[in-house]
Amino acid sequence: MGALTSTEQDAVDRAAAEPMLDQVLAWSAVNSGSRNLDGLARMASLLGDAFSALPGSAVLVDPAPVDAVDTAGKKIDIAHGRNLHLKVRPDAPVQLLFTGHMDTVFGADHAFQETRWLDEGVINGPGTADMKGGIAVMLAALKSLEANGATNLGYEVIINSDEEVGSLGSAPLIAEAARGKNAALTYEPSALPDGTLAGARPGSGNFAITIHGRSAHAGRNPEDGRNAVLAASDLALRFEAMRKADLSVNPAKIDGGSPSNVVPDLAILRVNLRPATPELEAEAKDMIAQAIASVAAERDVQIDIHGGFARPPKPMSPAAEALFGLVKQAGSDLGQAIGWQSTGGVCDGNNIAACGVPVVDTMGVRGGKIHSMEEFLIVESLKERAALSALTILRLAGGAA
Repeated sequence: MGALTSTEQDAVDRAAAEPMLDQVLAWSAVNSGSRNLDGLARMASLLGDAFSALPGSAVLVDPAPVDAVDTAGKKIDIAHGRNLHLKVRPDAPVQLLFTGHMDTVFGADHAFQETRWLDEGVINGPGTADMKGGIAVMLAALKSLEANGATNLGYEVIINSDEEVGSLGSAPLIAEAARGKNAALTYEPSALPDGTLAGARPGSGNFAITIHGRSAHAGRNPEDGRNAVLAASDLALRFEAMRKADLSVNPAKIDGGSPSNVVPDLAILRVNLRPATPELEAEAKDMIAQAIASVAAERDVQIDIHGGFARPPKPMSPAAEALFGLVKQAGSDLGQAIGWQSTGGVCDGNNIAACGVPVVDTMGVRGGKIHSMEEFLIVESLKERAALSALTILRLAGGAA
Protein backbone atom coordinates (compact mmCIF):
# COMPACT_ATOMS: atom_id res chain seq x y z
CA MET A 1 0.00 0.00 0.00
CA GLY A 2 1.14 3.54 -0.74
CA ALA A 3 1.20 6.36 1.75
CA LEU A 4 -1.95 8.47 1.83
CA THR A 5 -2.12 12.07 2.97
CA SER A 6 -4.12 12.74 6.10
CA THR A 7 -6.88 14.25 3.95
CA GLU A 8 -6.95 11.18 1.73
CA GLN A 9 -6.98 8.79 4.67
CA ASP A 10 -9.84 10.68 6.28
CA ALA A 11 -11.88 10.59 3.04
CA VAL A 12 -11.23 6.87 2.62
CA ASP A 13 -12.17 6.07 6.21
CA ARG A 14 -15.35 8.14 6.08
CA ALA A 15 -16.49 6.51 2.84
CA ALA A 16 -15.88 2.98 4.12
CA ALA A 17 -17.84 3.73 7.29
CA GLU A 18 -21.09 4.62 5.49
CA PRO A 19 -24.07 2.23 6.04
CA MET A 20 -23.96 0.84 2.50
CA LEU A 21 -25.09 -2.69 3.30
CA ASP A 22 -28.25 -1.44 4.99
CA GLN A 23 -28.98 0.70 1.93
CA VAL A 24 -28.48 -2.18 -0.49
CA LEU A 25 -30.80 -4.43 1.49
CA ALA A 26 -33.50 -1.76 1.67
CA TRP A 27 -33.22 -0.76 -1.99
CA SER A 28 -33.11 -4.34 -3.28
CA ALA A 29 -36.39 -5.03 -1.49
CA VAL A 30 -38.08 -2.62 -3.92
CA ASN A 31 -38.79 -4.08 -7.34
CA SER A 32 -37.59 -1.53 -9.86
CA GLY A 33 -37.75 -3.44 -13.12
CA SER A 34 -37.38 -1.12 -16.10
CA ARG A 35 -41.10 -1.39 -16.96
CA ASN A 36 -42.39 -1.26 -13.38
CA LEU A 37 -43.23 2.45 -13.21
CA ASP A 38 -44.71 2.26 -9.70
CA GLY A 39 -41.63 0.47 -8.39
CA LEU A 40 -39.33 2.95 -10.12
CA ALA A 41 -41.25 5.83 -8.53
CA ARG A 42 -40.76 4.27 -5.08
CA MET A 43 -37.08 3.70 -5.81
CA ALA A 44 -36.63 7.27 -7.03
CA SER A 45 -38.21 8.57 -3.84
CA LEU A 46 -35.87 6.50 -1.67
CA LEU A 47 -32.85 7.65 -3.65
CA GLY A 48 -33.98 11.25 -3.52
CA ASP A 49 -34.09 11.03 0.25
CA ALA A 50 -30.66 9.39 0.41
CA PHE A 51 -28.98 11.88 -1.93
CA SER A 52 -30.51 14.83 -0.09
CA ALA A 53 -27.55 14.41 2.28
CA LEU A 54 -25.45 16.08 -0.44
CA PRO A 55 -25.55 19.80 -1.20
CA GLY A 56 -27.44 21.00 -4.23
CA SER A 57 -30.99 20.13 -5.14
CA ALA A 58 -31.94 16.61 -6.24
CA VAL A 59 -34.80 16.70 -8.73
CA LEU A 60 -36.71 14.10 -10.71
CA VAL A 61 -36.58 14.68 -14.46
CA ASP A 62 -39.16 13.33 -16.88
CA PRO A 63 -37.81 11.01 -19.59
CA ALA A 64 -37.61 12.01 -23.22
CA PRO A 65 -40.35 10.54 -25.46
CA VAL A 66 -39.59 7.03 -26.70
CA ASP A 67 -41.48 4.88 -29.20
CA ALA A 68 -41.17 1.33 -30.50
CA VAL A 69 -42.68 -0.93 -33.13
CA ASP A 70 -45.22 -3.45 -31.85
CA THR A 71 -45.97 -6.91 -33.24
CA ALA A 72 -48.52 -5.37 -35.62
CA GLY A 73 -45.90 -3.07 -37.12
CA LYS A 74 -47.38 0.03 -35.46
CA LYS A 75 -45.42 2.67 -33.57
CA ILE A 76 -46.38 2.86 -29.92
CA ASP A 77 -45.23 5.12 -27.10
CA ILE A 78 -43.08 3.50 -24.40
CA ALA A 79 -43.27 4.91 -20.88
CA HIS A 80 -40.20 5.21 -18.68
CA GLY A 81 -39.68 6.30 -15.10
CA ARG A 82 -38.27 9.64 -14.04
CA ASN A 83 -34.53 10.15 -13.57
CA LEU A 84 -32.79 11.52 -10.47
CA HIS A 85 -30.58 14.52 -11.23
CA LEU A 86 -28.36 16.34 -8.76
CA LYS A 87 -26.10 19.30 -9.54
CA VAL A 88 -23.49 20.56 -7.04
CA ARG A 89 -21.25 23.64 -7.40
CA PRO A 90 -21.59 24.11 -11.18
CA ASP A 91 -19.06 26.97 -11.13
CA ALA A 92 -16.25 25.02 -9.44
CA PRO A 93 -13.03 24.66 -11.48
CA VAL A 94 -13.14 20.83 -11.61
CA GLN A 95 -16.35 19.27 -12.93
CA LEU A 96 -17.14 15.55 -12.76
CA LEU A 97 -20.10 13.39 -13.72
CA PHE A 98 -21.34 10.40 -11.72
CA THR A 99 -23.96 8.06 -13.14
CA GLY A 100 -25.88 4.98 -12.10
CA HIS A 101 -29.21 3.32 -12.76
CA MET A 102 -32.06 2.45 -10.46
CA ASP A 103 -33.73 -0.09 -12.78
CA THR A 104 -33.13 -3.83 -12.90
CA VAL A 105 -33.95 -6.51 -15.47
CA PHE A 106 -36.40 -8.20 -13.06
CA GLY A 107 -40.00 -7.18 -13.59
CA ALA A 108 -42.74 -7.04 -10.98
CA ASP A 109 -43.92 -10.53 -11.97
CA HIS A 110 -40.45 -12.11 -12.00
CA ALA A 111 -39.73 -14.91 -9.54
CA PHE A 112 -36.55 -13.17 -8.31
CA GLN A 113 -37.71 -10.64 -5.70
CA GLU A 114 -35.86 -11.23 -2.42
CA THR A 115 -32.33 -11.14 -1.04
CA ARG A 116 -30.69 -13.95 0.88
CA TRP A 117 -27.26 -14.64 2.32
CA LEU A 118 -25.29 -17.27 0.41
CA ASP A 119 -22.62 -17.22 3.10
CA GLU A 120 -21.25 -14.74 5.61
CA GLY A 121 -19.89 -12.37 2.97
CA VAL A 122 -22.06 -12.87 -0.12
CA ILE A 123 -25.62 -11.71 -0.79
CA ASN A 124 -27.84 -13.02 -3.55
CA GLY A 125 -30.58 -10.63 -4.60
CA PRO A 126 -32.09 -8.62 -7.47
CA GLY A 127 -30.02 -5.54 -8.22
CA THR A 128 -27.58 -6.11 -5.36
CA ALA A 129 -24.63 -5.93 -7.76
CA ASP A 130 -26.31 -4.36 -10.78
CA MET A 131 -26.41 -1.78 -9.46
CA LYS A 132 -27.94 -0.78 -6.16
CA GLY A 133 -24.66 -1.71 -4.52
CA GLY A 134 -22.92 0.66 -6.93
CA ILE A 135 -25.29 3.50 -6.07
CA ALA A 136 -24.51 3.01 -2.36
CA VAL A 137 -20.78 3.14 -3.16
CA MET A 138 -21.20 6.34 -5.16
CA LEU A 139 -23.18 8.04 -2.40
CA ALA A 140 -20.70 6.98 0.29
CA ALA A 141 -17.77 8.41 -1.65
CA LEU A 142 -19.52 11.71 -2.36
CA LYS A 143 -20.60 12.14 1.26
CA SER A 144 -17.01 11.59 2.39
CA LEU A 145 -15.75 14.20 -0.06
CA GLU A 146 -18.31 16.73 1.14
CA ALA A 147 -17.29 16.08 4.73
CA ASN A 148 -13.72 16.87 3.72
CA GLY A 149 -14.78 20.14 2.10
CA ALA A 150 -13.53 19.69 -1.48
CA THR A 151 -14.97 23.03 -2.52
CA ASN A 152 -13.10 23.23 -5.82
CA LEU A 153 -15.02 20.17 -7.02
CA GLY A 154 -18.35 20.48 -8.80
CA TYR A 155 -20.35 17.56 -10.10
CA GLU A 156 -23.58 16.21 -11.45
CA VAL A 157 -25.21 12.92 -10.49
CA ILE A 158 -27.66 11.11 -12.74
CA ILE A 159 -29.40 7.93 -11.65
CA ASN A 160 -31.58 6.92 -14.55
CA SER A 161 -34.56 4.60 -14.73
CA ASP A 162 -33.99 2.91 -18.08
CA GLU A 163 -30.35 1.82 -18.43
CA GLU A 164 -31.27 -1.84 -18.71
CA VAL A 165 -33.46 -1.07 -21.74
CA GLY A 166 -30.99 1.18 -23.54
CA SER A 167 -31.33 4.56 -21.77
CA LEU A 168 -33.45 5.91 -24.62
CA GLY A 169 -35.47 8.12 -22.29
CA SER A 170 -32.46 9.40 -20.34
CA ALA A 171 -29.84 9.73 -23.11
CA PRO A 172 -30.49 13.46 -23.69
CA LEU A 173 -30.12 14.16 -19.95
CA ILE A 174 -26.83 12.22 -19.82
CA ALA A 175 -25.46 14.03 -22.89
CA GLU A 176 -26.36 17.42 -21.42
CA ALA A 177 -24.78 16.58 -18.06
CA ALA A 178 -21.60 15.29 -19.73
CA ARG A 179 -20.95 18.60 -21.46
CA GLY A 180 -17.79 20.26 -20.15
CA LYS A 181 -16.93 17.57 -17.62
CA ASN A 182 -13.30 16.70 -16.89
CA ALA A 183 -14.09 13.04 -16.28
CA ALA A 184 -16.91 10.66 -15.35
CA LEU A 185 -17.38 7.62 -13.14
CA THR A 186 -20.21 5.15 -13.62
CA TYR A 187 -21.07 2.54 -11.03
CA GLU A 188 -21.76 -0.65 -12.95
CA PRO A 189 -20.41 -3.74 -11.17
CA SER A 190 -16.88 -4.85 -11.96
CA ALA A 191 -16.39 -6.86 -15.13
CA LEU A 192 -15.16 -9.84 -13.08
CA PRO A 193 -15.70 -10.83 -9.42
CA ASP A 194 -12.00 -10.08 -8.73
CA GLY A 195 -12.64 -6.38 -9.38
CA THR A 196 -11.40 -6.13 -12.96
CA LEU A 197 -12.76 -3.03 -14.67
CA ALA A 198 -14.31 -2.88 -18.13
CA GLY A 199 -12.17 -1.04 -20.65
CA ALA A 200 -13.16 -0.75 -24.29
CA ARG A 201 -16.76 -1.56 -25.14
CA PRO A 202 -18.48 -2.03 -28.51
CA GLY A 203 -21.47 0.03 -29.52
CA SER A 204 -24.95 -1.42 -29.79
CA GLY A 205 -27.80 -0.80 -32.17
CA ASN A 206 -31.30 -2.27 -32.02
CA PHE A 207 -33.51 -2.19 -35.09
CA ALA A 208 -37.09 -3.16 -35.87
CA ILE A 209 -37.47 -3.58 -39.62
CA THR A 210 -41.06 -3.75 -40.83
CA ILE A 211 -41.78 -5.47 -44.15
CA HIS A 212 -45.10 -4.84 -45.92
CA GLY A 213 -45.83 -7.37 -48.64
CA ARG A 214 -49.09 -8.29 -50.36
CA SER A 215 -51.69 -10.85 -49.28
CA ALA A 216 -52.93 -13.55 -51.62
CA HIS A 217 -54.51 -16.99 -51.40
CA ALA A 218 -51.76 -19.53 -50.82
CA GLY A 219 -53.44 -22.06 -53.14
CA ARG A 220 -55.33 -20.13 -55.78
CA ASN A 221 -53.03 -17.23 -56.64
CA PRO A 222 -49.85 -17.23 -54.56
CA GLU A 223 -47.97 -15.58 -57.42
CA ASP A 224 -49.97 -12.40 -56.80
CA GLY A 225 -48.70 -12.20 -53.22
CA ARG A 226 -45.50 -10.76 -51.87
CA ASN A 227 -44.41 -12.86 -48.91
CA ALA A 228 -43.26 -10.58 -46.08
CA VAL A 229 -41.94 -13.48 -43.97
CA LEU A 230 -39.71 -14.65 -46.81
CA ALA A 231 -38.48 -11.10 -47.29
CA ALA A 232 -37.73 -10.84 -43.56
CA SER A 233 -35.90 -14.17 -43.67
CA ASP A 234 -33.90 -13.06 -46.70
CA LEU A 235 -32.99 -9.88 -44.87
CA ALA A 236 -32.01 -11.81 -41.73
CA LEU A 237 -29.59 -13.95 -43.77
CA ARG A 238 -28.10 -10.83 -45.30
CA PHE A 239 -27.62 -9.42 -41.82
CA GLU A 240 -25.88 -12.63 -40.79
CA ALA A 241 -23.50 -12.19 -43.74
CA MET A 242 -22.49 -8.76 -42.37
CA ARG A 243 -20.89 -10.39 -39.33
CA LYS A 244 -17.14 -9.95 -39.13
CA ALA A 245 -14.38 -9.51 -36.58
CA ASP A 246 -15.38 -6.68 -34.23
CA LEU A 247 -18.93 -6.55 -35.62
CA SER A 248 -21.44 -8.94 -34.07
CA VAL A 249 -24.85 -9.25 -35.72
CA ASN A 250 -27.81 -11.02 -34.15
CA PRO A 251 -31.10 -11.32 -36.07
CA ALA A 252 -33.16 -12.19 -33.02
CA LYS A 253 -36.85 -12.39 -33.86
CA ILE A 254 -39.43 -12.23 -36.64
CA ASP A 255 -42.95 -11.11 -35.72
CA GLY A 256 -45.93 -11.17 -38.04
CA GLY A 257 -47.00 -13.85 -40.48
CA SER A 258 -50.47 -15.11 -41.31
CA PRO A 259 -52.59 -18.28 -41.43
CA SER A 260 -50.90 -20.96 -43.50
CA ASN A 261 -53.35 -20.56 -46.37
CA VAL A 262 -52.57 -16.85 -46.80
CA VAL A 263 -49.43 -15.29 -48.25
CA PRO A 264 -48.29 -13.11 -45.30
CA ASP A 265 -48.20 -9.39 -45.95
CA LEU A 266 -46.49 -8.33 -42.69
CA ALA A 267 -43.32 -9.26 -40.85
CA ILE A 268 -41.08 -7.40 -38.39
CA LEU A 269 -37.44 -8.41 -38.15
CA ARG A 270 -35.68 -7.44 -34.92
CA VAL A 271 -31.88 -7.37 -34.97
CA ASN A 272 -28.99 -6.21 -32.79
CA LEU A 273 -25.58 -5.12 -34.10
CA ARG A 274 -22.48 -4.40 -32.01
CA PRO A 275 -19.61 -2.59 -33.77
CA ALA A 276 -16.31 -2.21 -31.93
CA THR A 277 -15.36 1.14 -33.48
CA PRO A 278 -17.06 4.24 -34.86
CA GLU A 279 -15.76 3.29 -38.31
CA LEU A 280 -17.46 -0.09 -38.10
CA GLU A 281 -20.67 1.58 -36.96
CA ALA A 282 -20.63 3.77 -40.08
CA GLU A 283 -19.90 0.73 -42.24
CA ALA A 284 -22.75 -1.19 -40.61
CA LYS A 285 -25.18 1.64 -41.34
CA ASP A 286 -24.21 1.49 -45.02
CA MET A 287 -24.59 -2.30 -45.14
CA ILE A 288 -28.02 -2.10 -43.49
CA ALA A 289 -29.22 0.45 -46.04
CA GLN A 290 -27.89 -1.62 -48.94
CA ALA A 291 -29.47 -4.85 -47.68
CA ILE A 292 -32.85 -3.19 -47.20
CA ALA A 293 -32.77 -1.57 -50.64
CA SER A 294 -31.84 -4.87 -52.32
CA VAL A 295 -34.52 -6.95 -50.59
CA ALA A 296 -37.17 -4.30 -51.21
CA ALA A 297 -36.37 -4.23 -54.93
CA GLU A 298 -35.89 -7.96 -55.46
CA ARG A 299 -39.01 -9.02 -53.54
CA ASP A 300 -41.21 -6.04 -54.41
CA VAL A 301 -41.98 -5.18 -50.79
CA GLN A 302 -42.00 -1.99 -48.74
CA ILE A 303 -39.52 -1.88 -45.88
CA ASP A 304 -39.43 0.62 -43.00
CA ILE A 305 -36.66 0.75 -40.40
CA HIS A 306 -36.99 1.89 -36.80
CA GLY A 307 -34.21 2.22 -34.24
CA GLY A 308 -30.53 2.99 -34.36
CA PHE A 309 -27.21 2.81 -32.57
CA ALA A 310 -28.23 4.15 -29.15
CA ARG A 311 -24.93 3.02 -27.59
CA PRO A 312 -21.93 4.36 -29.53
CA PRO A 313 -18.69 2.33 -29.50
CA LYS A 314 -16.31 3.12 -26.63
CA PRO A 315 -12.71 2.49 -27.67
CA MET A 316 -9.89 3.26 -25.24
CA SER A 317 -8.74 6.83 -25.86
CA PRO A 318 -5.55 8.36 -24.40
CA ALA A 319 -7.69 10.37 -21.96
CA ALA A 320 -9.52 7.21 -20.88
CA GLU A 321 -6.22 5.39 -20.40
CA ALA A 322 -4.99 8.25 -18.21
CA LEU A 323 -8.15 8.04 -16.08
CA PHE A 324 -7.78 4.27 -15.76
CA GLY A 325 -4.18 4.86 -14.70
CA LEU A 326 -5.31 7.22 -11.95
CA VAL A 327 -7.83 4.66 -10.67
CA LYS A 328 -5.21 1.92 -10.82
CA GLN A 329 -2.77 3.99 -8.77
CA ALA A 330 -5.47 4.80 -6.23
CA GLY A 331 -6.20 1.09 -5.97
CA SER A 332 -2.53 0.28 -5.52
CA ASP A 333 -2.24 2.85 -2.74
CA LEU A 334 -5.18 1.14 -1.03
CA GLY A 335 -3.79 -2.35 -1.51
CA GLN A 336 -6.29 -3.16 -4.26
CA ALA A 337 -5.02 -4.65 -7.53
CA ILE A 338 -6.92 -2.92 -10.34
CA GLY A 339 -6.84 -4.21 -13.89
CA TRP A 340 -9.14 -3.84 -16.88
CA GLN A 341 -10.16 -5.69 -20.00
CA SER A 342 -12.34 -5.17 -23.05
CA THR A 343 -15.91 -6.42 -22.73
CA GLY A 344 -18.79 -7.13 -25.06
CA GLY A 345 -21.39 -5.40 -22.91
CA VAL A 346 -22.61 -1.83 -23.19
CA CYS A 347 -23.78 0.78 -20.66
CA ASP A 348 -24.14 4.51 -20.10
CA GLY A 349 -20.37 4.77 -20.23
CA ASN A 350 -20.71 4.38 -24.01
CA ASN A 351 -22.91 7.46 -24.18
CA ILE A 352 -20.61 9.48 -21.95
CA ALA A 353 -17.47 8.56 -23.90
CA ALA A 354 -19.21 9.59 -27.13
CA CYS A 355 -19.44 13.11 -25.63
CA GLY A 356 -15.64 13.22 -25.46
CA VAL A 357 -15.47 12.67 -21.69
CA PRO A 358 -13.10 10.01 -20.29
CA VAL A 359 -15.03 7.54 -18.18
CA VAL A 360 -14.46 4.49 -16.02
CA ASP A 361 -17.82 2.75 -15.99
CA THR A 362 -17.32 -0.18 -13.61
CA MET A 363 -16.60 1.60 -10.33
CA GLY A 364 -19.34 -0.39 -8.58
CA VAL A 365 -19.16 -3.45 -6.41
CA ARG A 366 -17.56 -6.81 -6.97
CA GLY A 367 -20.10 -9.52 -7.68
CA GLY A 368 -21.35 -11.58 -10.57
CA LYS A 369 -24.00 -13.54 -12.46
CA ILE A 370 -25.91 -10.33 -13.08
CA HIS A 371 -29.18 -10.51 -15.05
CA SER A 372 -29.87 -13.91 -13.53
CA MET A 373 -31.48 -15.25 -10.37
CA GLU A 374 -27.97 -16.08 -9.16
CA GLU A 375 -26.85 -12.43 -9.07
CA PHE A 376 -24.59 -11.85 -6.08
CA LEU A 377 -22.76 -9.08 -4.24
CA ILE A 378 -19.48 -9.59 -2.38
CA VAL A 379 -20.19 -7.53 0.73
CA GLU A 380 -16.61 -6.53 1.56
CA SER A 381 -16.39 -4.84 -1.83
CA LEU A 382 -18.77 -2.10 -0.65
CA LYS A 383 -16.07 -0.67 1.60
CA GLU A 384 -13.31 -1.42 -0.91
CA ARG A 385 -15.02 0.37 -3.76
CA ALA A 386 -16.19 3.28 -1.64
CA ALA A 387 -12.60 3.84 -0.54
CA LEU A 388 -11.39 3.54 -4.14
CA SER A 389 -13.96 6.07 -5.35
CA ALA A 390 -13.28 8.52 -2.55
CA LEU A 391 -9.55 8.51 -3.23
CA THR A 392 -10.01 8.69 -7.00
CA ILE A 393 -12.43 11.62 -6.77
CA LEU A 394 -10.22 13.49 -4.30
CA ARG A 395 -7.25 13.15 -6.65
CA LEU A 396 -9.33 14.21 -9.65
CA ALA A 397 -10.29 17.28 -7.64
CA GLY A 398 -6.63 18.10 -7.07
CA GLY A 399 -6.40 16.77 -3.54
CA ALA A 400 -8.16 19.77 -2.04
CA ALA A 401 -9.25 19.49 1.55
